[in-house]
Amino acid sequence: MGLPIYIQIHNEIKRNIEANKWKIGDRIPSERELSTDFGVSRMTLRQAIQTLVDEGILERRVGSGTFVANQKVQEKMAGVTGFTDLMLAQGKVPSSKTISYHTMEPSLSEMEKLHITQDQAVLRMERLRYGDEVPICFEVATVPENIVEGLEKSEVTSSLYRTLEQKKGLQIGKAQQTVSAMLASERIAEYLNIKRGEAILRLRQITYL
Repeated sequence: MGLPIYIQIHNEIKRNIEANKWKIGDRIPSERELSTDFGVSRMTLRQAIQTLVDEGILERRVGSGTFVANQKVQEKMAGVTGFTDLMLAQGKVPSSKTISYHTMEPSLSEMEKLHITQDQAVLRMERLRYGDEVPICFEVATVPENIVEGLEKSEVTSSLYRTLEQKKGLQIGKAQQTVSAMLASERIAEYLNIKRGEAILRLRQITYL
């Protein structure tokens, strides 16, 4: 069975970037142009673009288009500190607000990063994290469903790392972080009480057990 069309387009765009057809900071052609070039619907093209955005290869800029993302700083960490412990270490009171919480089919990027297959569901949750009641971080976490099986929603959304260690006996090991700069979207800006387009840091982290 061949690859889905959107994955084939994802791979072709990625190859073009790796071949420097589009360099870092370049604006890629519009969805209309690319959908015509690939001979697919804009919906299919949009799905391919989204997977590249999820991987940090492309970035959308409000009112400007889609660009090849800036170079990123990658760091491997032997020890992992969760947000809750980080805030406590700084003398702040941590808290969270759950924005969304649902089980779904993994995206292409999630399958690659989490080493899972399409038939393995994931839990995806969005949380707004606070330190002393000040919004500090908008977090999107994706976890293989089998890892959190049997846990209550309140346990998972409070302190995920602590819950996995205390309730499941799972020891958090190393992590790989990728840090890049981005401009806050209207949605993110609203949650963080900042202006749309304000510069923020985006941190992508893969945590290993």
